[in-house]
Amino acid sequence: MLALLTGTTTALFALTAQGVLAANFSISGMPFVVTATHLHGDGFEQFATLDSMIENSPNQGDTGGQVVVIVSAIDKAELTKLCQSVSLGGMYLKITAGDGDTPVKADSLVVDSDLISGDADFRSIDIGGDASTFNKVRDPAGGYIKGGEGVFGQQADTVDIANLRQNNYATTAARFTLPHLRMTFTSTGC
Repeated sequence: MLALLTGTTTALFALTAQGVLAANFSISGMPFVVTATHLHGDGFEQFATLDSMIENSPNQGDTGGQVVVIVSAIDKAELTKLCQSVSLGGMYLKITAGDGDTPVKADSLVVDSDLISGDADFRSIDIGGDASTFNKVRDPAGGYIKGGEGVFGQQADTVDIANLRQNNYATTAARFTLPHLRMTFTSTGC
C-alpha cells in the first residue's frame, strides 16, 4: 500500500510539475473540517491530485509541502446546515450557514480533501474514467473542470450525501451563497 501511495504521489507530482494538473493556489497546509446534514449536487466529478504549500511553509511537517487530495467538483451544490472549522491551537474559527429552509448554494464548487465520509447516493455514475475526459462540472471560463491525463476518476449526474464530513485543504467556487452566515471563535469545532 505504501509503495502504491508513494508511486501515486510521485506521478501526481510529476504531472503537476509538467502543468498537466493545475495548481490553482498554494494551500496553507492547515486542514479544516466541513460538515453538513445533507449535500445535493447536480453534476459531480471526483479524482486525485497533489496540493502544494509555499516553499518552506511552517505547516509542511514531514510532507515536503505537498498533500495528496481527493478533488470533489460539483456543478450546482446545495448544503444544509453547513459547518466549517479550523483549529487555531486551543480555539477554533467556526463558520455556520444554511438552515433547512435556506441551504448554502455554490456554483462550480471544488473541494480538496484527504477524508470524506457520509451516506452517499449517486445517479448515473461512471467509475474508473480518465479524469481528463470529464464533462459534468463547468469551470467559470465555460470549459470543464478536469483532472490529469490517465488519472483515475468517477463522475455522476447527481450526488446526495447525508451526514457529510470532510477534512479539507482547499475550497473554490465560482459563486458561494451563505444564508444566515455566522463566524466566531469557539472552544469546539464542527
